[in-house]
Amino acid sequence: MTDKKKIVSASPKIRKLAREFGADIYQIQGSQREGRVSEEDIKSYIKDSISGKVEKKQTTVAQVYDHSEFGEIDIKSLPRIKKIAGPHLEKSWSEIPHVTQHDEADITEMEQFRKSLRDLYTGEKISITPLAFIIRAVVKALNDYPNFNSSLDLKKEKIIYKKYFHVGIAVDTPHGLMVPKIRDADKKDITELGKELKKITKLCRNLKINKKEFFGGSITISSLGSIGGSFFTPIINLPEVAILGVGRAETKKIFMGEK
Repeated sequence: MTDKKKIVSASPKIRKLAREFGADIYQIQGSQREGRVSEEDIKSYIKDSISGKVEKKQTTVAQVYDHSEFGEIDIKSLPRIKKIAGPHLEKSWSEIPHVTQHDEADITEMEQFRKSLRDLYTGEKISITPLAFIIRAVVKALNDYPNFNSSLDLKKEKIIYKKYFHVGIAVDTPHGLMVPKIRDADKKDITELGKELKKITKLCRNLKINKKEFFGGSITISSLGSIGGSFFTPIINLPEVAILGVGRAETKKIFMGEK
């Protein structure tokens, strides 16, 4: 919002020119009589802006009302986890080009196998989340496409290829979103992955997980789970270069073959 107390003298033609150049006419000092802004003033201002001589001011829309004016409200402090995650996500979104590819996968056989799992000794059913199978698939993909298991060092103009497979899992908690790592996911079977997923989820929700577990990842998996929805674009977790967004499993009729 511009300063209403400041009156700028300029013709409609000059104001239009300022808008076309993207210049804030309220920051331009007019050289003509009584401070009237001319075309040359605008060009000089643009030239100084490009050369860095003009300090750009952030223009924001001021909040001119109180939310309580419209009804009952409840004000709470922002959780510490969200305070930390906010700037990190903003940095990731602004610095990393996000290119999204959507696709579907037939998990019929996987689900049949997952639901048939039983303990060899007791015969009891083993409950393992589909996420454990997705982690195994992601590790296989990282082996086949190592560019996704890397980080960029732009200052040194280097690409860091990682030989380890530490898969980050986005965990939604009452305190905010956390992304702990499943270490050495390539060396663990489905049962081990299932147990570790339950373990780290519980630790995150109880705020008992070591903060070092949030660093040193290969790639992150963000699942909509019970929230629902088929496709979405999660924010890449710096300094990783990719993220996998998993939608809800659905039952569909699919035509197979040529007919």
